Amino acid sequence: MRHSASLFSLLFLCPLFLLTVSEKERISEEKLLVVTVATKETDGFRRFLRSAKHFNYTVKVLGRGQRWKGGDYMSAPGGGQKVRLLKAAVEEMKGDDKVILFIDSYDVVFASGPKELLKKFQQAKHKVLFSSESLIWPDRHLEDKHPHVREGNRFLGSGGFMGYLPNIKKMVADWKGEDNESDQLFFTRIYIDQDKRTSINITLDSKCRLFQNLHGALDEVVLKFEDGRVRARNVLYDTLPVIIHGNGPTKLQINYLGNYIPNVWTFETGCTVCSEALQPLKTLKESEYPSVVIGIFIQQPTPFVTVFFDRLLRLQYPKNRLKLFIYNHETHHERHISSFLQDHGSLYQDVKHIGPEEKMDAAGSRNLCLDMCRKDHDCEYFFSLDIEVVLKNEDTLKILIEQNLPIVAPMITRIGRLWSNFWGALSADGYYARSEDYVDIVQGRRLGLWNIPYISSVYLVKASVLRSELTDYELFNSHILDTDMAFCHNVRSKGVFMYAMNTHSFGRILSTENYQTTHLHNDLWQIFQNPVDWEERYIHENYTHLMKDKLIETPCPDVYWFPIFSDVACDHIVQEMEKFGKWSGGRNVDKRIQGGYENVPTVDIHMNQIGFEKEWHKFLLDYIATVTEKMYPGYFTKALFDLAFVVKYTPDEQPSLRPHHDASTFTINIALNQLGLDYQGGGCRFIRYDCSIEAPRKGWALMHPGRLTHYHEGLPTTSGVRYISVSFVDP
Repeated sequence: MRHSASLFSLLFLCPLFLLTVSEKERISEEKLLVVTVATKETDGFRRFLRSAKHFNYTVKVLGRGQRWKGGDYMSAPGGGQKVRLLKAAVEEMKGDDKVILFIDSYDVVFASGPKELLKKFQQAKHKVLFSSESLIWPDRHLEDKHPHVREGNRFLGSGGFMGYLPNIKKMVADWKGEDNESDQLFFTRIYIDQDKRTSINITLDSKCRLFQNLHGALDEVVLKFEDGRVRARNVLYDTLPVIIHGNGPTKLQINYLGNYIPNVWTFETGCTVCSEALQPLKTLKESEYPSVVIGIFIQQPTPFVTVFFDRLLRLQYPKNRLKLFIYNHETHHERHISSFLQDHGSLYQDVKHIGPEEKMDAAGSRNLCLDMCRKDHDCEYFFSLDIEVVLKNEDTLKILIEQNLPIVAPMITRIGRLWSNFWGALSADGYYARSEDYVDIVQGRRLGLWNIPYISSVYLVKASVLRSELTDYELFNSHILDTDMAFCHNVRSKGVFMYAMNTHSFGRILSTENYQTTHLHNDLWQIFQNPVDWEERYIHENYTHLMKDKLIETPCPDVYWFPIFSDVACDHIVQEMEKFGKWSGGRNVDKRIQGGYENVPTVDIHMNQIGFEKEWHKFLLDYIATVTEKMYPGYFTKALFDLAFVVKYTPDEQPSLRPHHDASTFTINIALNQLGLDYQGGGCRFIRYDCSIEAPRKGWALMHPGRLTHYHEGLPTTSGVRYISVSFVDP
């Protein structure tokens, strides 16, 4: 019994005993040292350090401040300088139980901490563990000499390996190569030599349990969101790598993954780093604000240009800290620029204007503007702003500067479309591709700072970056790419990160498609292409409050009076009619209408005479029909009309209009100019009710039934010129 009890106790305690032994054998995290080479501090290097700090890794950086002589091994073998630096570093280190993790840094992020890394390293049961790849590089002739693996990647990757210090020393001891020779070829030859492989005790992390090289494995790696954490998961081997390496041509993918790993953005926390580098401007006096060169680029005919300059003027930033560079390719817009500069140019520290007569191309103008900031030692930021950008947020410039990032764009979108000023990914040929998170970012379901491969239209660049990493003058030049794509390609090639920011609402971008410049006020015709901007400019500011604030008045029975047009809309419609100039003369014979005879003629111009009938119908349908259906319950209109026109009343030609019924179910009568200022008299009298509206308000609409009950007359205009817009709706 005593023996059985002892056996029972031993069996019962065995798991605890084994756990205790395992704990004793586990490598202490203090024994781990991360070693990397970084001759300069790039955006990628700072990202690497941030991820290392997140997990409390101890990092030793080699080569700081030295000139990189390891070649550009994106296109050709190189990297020998890393081996030389590592060899020199480990020779000075001591401790047989010390573990060295040697990895690249510019394109690497940690996804988990030292505890998991060391545990997986021990489970590999080798002294040195290399990352693995499915593609062989740089010598394909060595393929057959690689040991076969039962499952997983077969080829060695030199961008990440770890091992005990004595074994690492032994492995690099024979390095005598040049700095521009291939580090990967050096380690590969050691690995395929069975004697050396056995002596040093090397193996590969074939199933990517520790190291995930992305080259050749992009389809295998997905983001895994779970319990407030973000990991990269290898779906082929069902592993969670600790280190993610964007080796070779996979820099864009590591940038994408780095937007989330390690816990940069999660569903539970949102963006965890968005405030990390913030430098608030509120601590500065306005005279201490950074000096900014704003580059404004007009490349094609664009609607609402005057509104653009109004918004520029309202930008909340000291004007004396701003220098303007305006490039205009369109003669049509010269008058808009001249008007703005004449009225407000003196507010700015300096202004440079390049017009179409100078025949400078788009790339040349943008390069010149960049260089203007680069050479101006007072310039701290370059703010690129295309004319089609609608910046609704007056604090945009301040918000972007406070981010303290190399290049950052405020995310703007085109209303009603999944179009924005950034791309989340690139296709194989360098053009647009949709990243997995693109729709969520554009639609605001994920808010943060996003490292992306392409920006356009509006963005901020640090001048210090222009003077260091981006010293090339012709950043916008390319034989095959347009200016924006060329700029982004050149920025990416220098390892500079570009960010899109959607933590604030910034604005939108206009559609410039089919914009015609044949009219006096071409923006009037933009109700289809840019309906929101059209509404903001031409619809009365109180229109949206009609129902809520009970702004609809009833001056006479079944007659409704409400604000509809802005002053600008009224002025533009009148000016368009006067520019057209073919007023009818108020005669009964009128070939413009069916039958050719007008019973109650007016001096007028029809909307279809200026090509505005489709736009006018859209206006009636969107802004009048909704009011009609509220005020006349049970009646639903399609806002159809045969006659819509602008009437001109003058004391000499036609001061008034005799009593009549309108050929409509209901009529819309909009006052287009101001009583007292532009004319005297006028108004409308409804005879059945002996009710008159004698003080029409500019931009306000009278809506009344056209037949049977509302027999009415136009009251005399006694001086000046009175304009009204009349629509006979549902004839």
